[in-house]
Amino acid sequence: MFTGLVEEVGTVRSIRRGRDSAVLEIGAETVTKGLRTGDSVAVNGVCLTAVSCREDSFSADVMHETLNRSSLAQLRSGSHVNLERAMPADGRFGGHIVAGHVDGVGRILGTEKDGTAVWYRIGADQSVLRYVVEKGSVAVDGISLTVAAVTETDFSVSLIPHTARMTILGEKKAGDPVNLETDIVGKYVEKLMKPADTGGQKGQSGITREFLEKYGF
Repeated sequence: MFTGLVEEVGTVRSIRRGRDSAVLEIGAETVTKGLRTGDSVAVNGVCLTAVSCREDSFSADVMHETLNRSSLAQLRSGSHVNLERAMPADGRFGGHIVAGHVDGVGRILGTEKDGTAVWYRIGADQSVLRYVVEKGSVAVDGISLTVAAVTETDFSVSLIPHTARMTILGEKKAGDPVNLETDIVGKYVEKLMKPADTGGQKGQSGITREFLEKYGF
């Protein structure tokens, strides 16, 4: 599990591409400290397993499904990537629950300066937008951000200078792809709201809209 608080911006050193997979070697200084083979690292919000570790880099396999469902397929040697190690059990929970399982790829539609902040408007499929709510959380390239506005075709977030400076989102421009992961809580609520199918007969979920409203949801 991750929090969406990027620890470091790394650099892709090499990509070895197979027919349906790839191996990334990523240069880094912070996330490699104490990193061991088998540990998880979020790369642009995608949970990958370190298969080899060195003092200044690590390598990770990227499977066919991951290449299809994320923007990692578009990485090149020299590309910058957001990096975050898995959250330690005794760590601070400063962002939100991020699983590292990307729901889809969005595209930056435009940016706009607003004082010291920068607004990003991001287009996404309806299958992703259904879980994006105003004032809720969303992970954009692995960055935990608060949703400022949502429409039927896109949503907007506002970046403070620190976030733009410490992540790759500050490098992005209109037309660039971004990995999106919505808040997992919404997916579980939707699942529990649906009647269960038991033994060929549809059961009835005990959770209803009225139940949620009664208890403040």
